[in-house]
Amino acid sequence: MTTPTGQVRDSNNYCYRHPKRQSFVLCQRCGRTICPECQTQAPVGVICPTCIQESKTRVKSQRPKRTLASRVSSSRFFGGDSPVTYTLLGIMAVMGLLQWLTRQLGTPVIDFLFTYSPQYTDMQHHTASGVVAFEPWRMLTSAFLHGSFMHFAMNALTLWIFGRALEPLLNSGRFLLLWLVSALGGSLAVALISPDTAVVGASGAIFGLFGAWFVVLRKQRQDVTPMFVLIGINVVLALFNPGISWEAHLGGLIIGALCGWLTVTDLSKANRGKLGIWLQILVGVVCVALPPLIGILR
Repeated sequence: MTTPTGQVRDSNNYCYRHPKRQSFVLCQRCGRTICPECQTQAPVGVICPTCIQESKTRVKSQRPKRTLASRVSSSRFFGGDSPVTYTLLGIMAVMGLLQWLTRQLGTPVIDFLFTYSPQYTDMQHHTASGVVAFEPWRMLTSAFLHGSFMHFAMNALTLWIFGRALEPLLNSGRFLLLWLVSALGGSLAVALISPDTAVVGASGAIFGLFGAWFVVLRKQRQDVTPMFVLIGINVVLALFNPGISWEAHLGGLIIGALCGWLTVTDLSKANRGKLGIWLQILVGVVCVALPPLIGILR
């Protein structure tokens, strides 16, 4: 091809993206000619838009997938996105305030409506009107009540610490399921071991978080000594304090560890399995179904 002056046009001296723009600058990666508009400054020389796009695509394809191990390493006790944790804390705070107000008024209706006792789920007791008492929701609602401000403060602090570590790791839905099923597990243990006891407190669910975190650490071959110490201290305190329901602690710990194992198994799969979710729901159903069944058989 010739120019208007009769000279032969050299296409190598024109931008490959804008053929009418003459340039003598080459892309440092592909060696093609590029005009000033197409030039992007690099550590050495300039590169063209095509090479930039190819570089981004290559980096994205080589980016490692986020595994459970990487989640554990990035999960911190004082960081993370934890909406369920804060929601649970808010509910506990509101219920605690209502407890205090109704007690001050001399009508502790919140305690009366939401405290758990196995007598409400064994199908062997009757209400004042003669109807068989069966109020299984108390197995959960009791986890949002507390016997004193110190009881609330300790459980709230523990939930805040472990919730902010576990929720970003498991995701909010799985974390909520873990909390609820662990609370049911704590209530079930009370029904099995101390059927004449009335309980309040989130300790069963809290110990469920302990159990789940222990499983996560074991799965990743991390040091579990601090968890052994923490659980041991709480067990000793529960055994030597008659006001603490060690049964709820034990039930929550076992069920929480089971739920943690099911969740870790799901998250370890390449396709993020969901069988563990359904199995945890089944565990929760069993926790609710066992007290009346055992009550009938006794």
